[in-house]
Amino acid sequence: MNESRAQEGLVSTSESESTLRAWLLGLGLAAVLGAANVYLGLKVGMTVSASIPAAVLAMLILRRVFRDGTVLEANLVQTAASSGESLAAGILFTVPALVLIGYWQAFDYWTTALIAIAGGWLGVLFMIPMRRVFIEESPELPFPEGVACASVLRAGMDASPGAARAVVEGGLLGGLVKLAIGAFGLAAGGLEKAFLVAGRPLFIGADLSPALVAVGVIVRIEVAAQIFLGGAIGWWLALPALPELAPLLAPGSSALAAALASGGEAAAEERAYALWSHGVRYVGVGAMAVGGIAALVRVRAGLDRAVQELRNGWGRRAPTGGARVDLSAGWIALLAAAAIASTAIVYIRFTGSLGIALIATGLMVTACFFFVGVASYIVGLVGNSNSPVSGMTITAVLATGGVLFLAGYTGMQGMVATLGVAAVVCCAACTAGDICNDVKTGAIVGATPWRQQQIQLVGVVVAALVMAPVLQLLDDAYGIGSRELAAPQASLFASLARGFFGDESLPWGLVSLGAAIGSAVLAVDAGLARRGAGMRLHLMPIAVGMYLPLGLSLPILIGGLIGSFARRGGSEGAAAAEGGVLFASGAVAGEALVGVGIAALAALGVERLAWGGAWQGLGAGVVALILLTAFARAVRAD
Repeated sequence: MNESRAQEGLVSTSESESTLRAWLLGLGLAAVLGAANVYLGLKVGMTVSASIPAAVLAMLILRRVFRDGTVLEANLVQTAASSGESLAAGILFTVPALVLIGYWQAFDYWTTALIAIAGGWLGVLFMIPMRRVFIEESPELPFPEGVACASVLRAGMDASPGAARAVVEGGLLGGLVKLAIGAFGLAAGGLEKAFLVAGRPLFIGADLSPALVAVGVIVRIEVAAQIFLGGAIGWWLALPALPELAPLLAPGSSALAAALASGGEAAAEERAYALWSHGVRYVGVGAMAVGGIAALVRVRAGLDRAVQELRNGWGRRAPTGGARVDLSAGWIALLAAAAIASTAIVYIRFTGSLGIALIATGLMVTACFFFVGVASYIVGLVGNSNSPVSGMTITAVLATGGVLFLAGYTGMQGMVATLGVAAVVCCAACTAGDICNDVKTGAIVGATPWRQQQIQLVGVVVAALVMAPVLQLLDDAYGIGSRELAAPQASLFASLARGFFGDESLPWGLVSLGAAIGSAVLAVDAGLARRGAGMRLHLMPIAVGMYLPLGLSLPILIGGLIGSFARRGGSEGAAAAEGGVLFASGAVAGEALVGVGIAALAALGVERLAWGGAWQGLGAGVVALILLTAFARAVRAD
């Protein structure tokens, strides 16, 4: 009895848990991983879960440096550290849109921090009444990443030097390749070619990025293949068909018409990117919106149970023996009120209108509660890395924009109110999924939920304070929305806001086409589920592939294939796959942190070198060979 309840985090253990060193290490990693994932998310359009690499680093430091670290301390460290990654996703998906629509010329530090803190806090606080529902009363949820992280923590008691070596080697690879390409210009940033076939652009290519290959290794072949499938649908089917589709589905889009009118073999690449930007991406928007609505419908029963839990006063209950489980109801109410009030103040500053600010605040609170539930359930079902946060946020944008449009608001006022709601909702959904995953890990290793909730709230504040400076550095160095940092979600949300309230005409026909494709994918997946098929179709990775540049999809697929070969070897394959994930996590962090460093140097006036000259193409081939060899070696069973 005591053992089972310890695994649920309901009784204390003799091990140290909430120590000063755990807090300092966790909050430091929250800031570092938050900065790294800002770069990755702007480049790739997704982030990767920081829980497992943070757990490995925590155990290595606690066991190798301090010699007496405990699993519970390491769990607290990874809980804090992962808050930086999740908050980065919420911010970078939405806040850059305020710059892209011209409302900001530069990122406002305190406004960005307030949005991040408010959204992150609401994600944690709204998830607390749902903890019992999803963690303790939903045995159908496997929590794949939460269970995997718990396994890493338990295995980490041995503090294997091989794990440390894998993380460090991956970090060196990512950092050195980024230096070679981004600082010294020894190689081109990608291998790509566009040409015309019957007057229509056909694009093939791949970016040379260790982080992209690493993402494929981490998310595994099933998801990686479906991201590539989405890219193939968008770039090789929808894009060539746009000359026929545009007059029917997007007759009012002047930007798409201009892209179609351009021509010439020399301009094939620019034309392909213009058609993707002004046409294909909206197909992905429609598919994502369907995914967000489907996720909301899927978790309606869990949301109903969470509401009942809230009504029953979860904070006043304690298990037999009087041990405290969650943060008290008083603290939750106080912090939630502070977050909502600060958000309302931000909306008033954005719009200059109390009326629109109150409407936006009400929409934000409602959307946060529902999508916190959706995110928590989806994380329990498929893991944090596969959570359809983009679809949820697009749904929030469409709903908020529609309400404000019907209320008669127009122009910049309507755009910033819509994006303000989207930013807080996205931060809440990302953080809720993260804390739900972390609390599940804690339940397995015997941690205390309220301690995890407490450090997550503080971790949100620490990570929030580094968001704006990193975003500004990257914008100054590379340009958010450029080929280097496409910022696909933020660009889309900016386009949606301009379509509702600005002078941009949204191609609603293409959005509807995407919704139809999304519905078809859901129907096929439902059929596979009824047959008990081992492979399933996931709508969100396919939709993400549609609106990512194709050059990002192919390296992710290659990474997924490399990881899949290791996993075919039984227990040895499983060990190799784990080593590959650690190596990949290091590669993500190495490339991202060096990318931020290069941006900081650019802000100081240090220009990028071009030592490769005319040989950059050859250098790109050498880099590609190095990447393939290094990742294949990393996942090879010893």
